[in-house]
Amino acid sequence: MKRFQYNSPVVISFFLVSLVALILGWLSNGWTTAFLFSVYRSSFRDPFTYIRLVCHVLGHGDLEHFFGNMLMFLVIGPPLEERYGSRVLLVGIFLTALVSGLLQVVLFPNSGLLGASGIVFMLIMLSSLSGMENGRIPVTLILVAVLYLGRELYSILFIKDDVANLMHIIGGMCGTAYGFLIGKKYTSAGYTSR
Repeated sequence: MKRFQYNSPVVISFFLVSLVALILGWLSNGWTTAFLFSVYRSSFRDPFTYIRLVCHVLGHGDLEHFFGNMLMFLVIGPPLEERYGSRVLLVGIFLTALVSGLLQVVLFPNSGLLGASGIVFMLIMLSSLSGMENGRIPVTLILVAVLYLGRELYSILFIKDDVANLMHIIGGMCGTAYGFLIGKKYTSAGYTSR
């Protein structure tokens, strides 16, 4: 009798690799976090630049940052992976990481970015689209978008902290766009949510 089930391979693997990245950061006094798991402007001749464009979503500054992202990731991710499949979820994570990494390098050349917040917000928006049927926009998407975008815009305008609120918005936009893209595929293929 099996006691454990590796029920969400992408979600669990992402969690475990992020945990390893956090531990490596502690052991190296932050060197691996800065060198591999943060994205910032650097020469495109450096092969690690391309790794950082995607792997920055695996890095976290500390345990609180890690827990904040991973708790939401572990709650939202598995139902989405079950609904859409591991490959679809992995592609969404990869595309969101790449888009946010590239935008960070282009828009904010003097700062770095790390963490899975953009991925979490991508999943939030993707989740709010999971009830889309026959091309109709779910009211949950509108409510989540208004609350989510409102909070992030408020933070950008009135709260000065080290949180990359714009990248949260980018993650949410990636999730919305990706949700519409795959939603059309799943609806046209006869998959509908109940």
